Amino acid sequence: MKTTEHTGMLKKALLISIFLPGYLSVSQAQTGLTLQQALHTAQKNNPFLKPEQLNTNIAQSDVITAGLRPNISLNNQTLQLMNDKYFATGTQFQSPHNRQVWWQVTKPFQLANQRKYKQEVAIKNVAVTEKNYAGTELSVLLETGNKWLDVWYNKVNLDLVEKAKGNIDSLVTTQLIRLKNQVISESDLARTQLLAEQYQLQLQQAVQSYQSEAQHLQLLTGNPDTVAIDTEDPVITLSITEQLDSLLNLSYQQRPDIQVAQNTIEAAKSNIKLQRALAIPVPEMGVIYNPQNTVPYFGFFGTIDLPFFSRNQGEIKKSKFLLQQSEQSFSAVKQQIKTDVQTAFSAYLVNKEAIRKYSGILGKSTQVLTSVKYAYARGGTTIIDFLEAQRTWFDTRKMYYTALYDYRKSYLQLLYVTGLINQL
Repeated sequence: MKTTEHTGMLKKALLISIFLPGYLSVSQAQTGLTLQQALHTAQKNNPFLKPEQLNTNIAQSDVITAGLRPNISLNNQTLQLMNDKYFATGTQFQSPHNRQVWWQVTKPFQLANQRKYKQEVAIKNVAVTEKNYAGTELSVLLETGNKWLDVWYNKVNLDLVEKAKGNIDSLVTTQLIRLKNQVISESDLARTQLLAEQYQLQLQQAVQSYQSEAQHLQLLTGNPDTVAIDTEDPVITLSITEQLDSLLNLSYQQRPDIQVAQNTIEAAKSNIKLQRALAIPVPEMGVIYNPQNTVPYFGFFGTIDLPFFSRNQGEIKKSKFLLQQSEQSFSAVKQQIKTDVQTAFSAYLVNKEAIRKYSGILGKSTQVLTSVKYAYARGGTTIIDFLEAQRTWFDTRKMYYTALYDYRKSYLQLLYVTGLINQL
């Protein structure tokens, strides 16, 4: 009678200790950064973006420089008689009768709209710089988003290993009691302990990986404190049309690199006009006041380069090549965008379908584990069957998280190649 009661108590203890609820989900996530919050924080605080922002200010300073007008030049020449025998009668060395003074005020005059074209080129270079910054920002957002996913993957993996190890540790404790009461063999205990040790090693690695990835995310977001993420964030919150042509058209409108290419073409066209204008000589004109030995003279001054040799031929030719180069770059960028979108879209669809199929696989692995657990608790199967079911459940769950990680990563990549990632 006692043996029967003792066996019943062992079975109840086994059921309570190893078949805890929560096998089907990862432990509750601590409140932390969502993916969207991480991206917004990176936009404001990323240490690599801050110096890039100054490039726009630098380009805007060139607009101010281009709008400046040439300064007025003041020229003075003073000639003093040195030999007193030539001095005017009854005068000393310092007398103005023994001196000739030349005062000249001149100013360069920019012709052929040179100042206008300088401003035009500078303004269009500002637009190029702004789009370059937008491209850098998108790259930082993609890196931050991927790093957030790395932290998420390592966190759910850590939680999964912790839960699996906790359940196996409870089973080891129960197995020790059962061995003491000669319900199981030493081999059953050894197999259980071996799996527990494997989980312990995986746990150590998972903790290290999670901490390392969290530190990298902390750097990218410019956060001075340790970063914790919200593992319950669904991530995929922005609806995307699944029509390839629509995505391509959207990319041509949104991508900063194609906008850079377009603005570079416009700047190159303005530069051609500027270089042709600079071929026109800049005259310098002014007035002269020239008192000679107290006799005042007034006159006009003018000078201009004679364009016999230099007519800015080299810069004009170079500006035309720069336009050709920018047009070819635009064509290359357009081809690159098409390839990027097609590749990212295909990967997104494949990973999306994989996630859909995993829902059924997860359910089957859970059913198998539940059945084997029930049978093992009642002595209807061996420890080998139970441990195998446990490994299968664990591996399936881990493969699901890997597939979900790939799906979310392909989603971010698709947002990046279409230029939509900053709209999250």
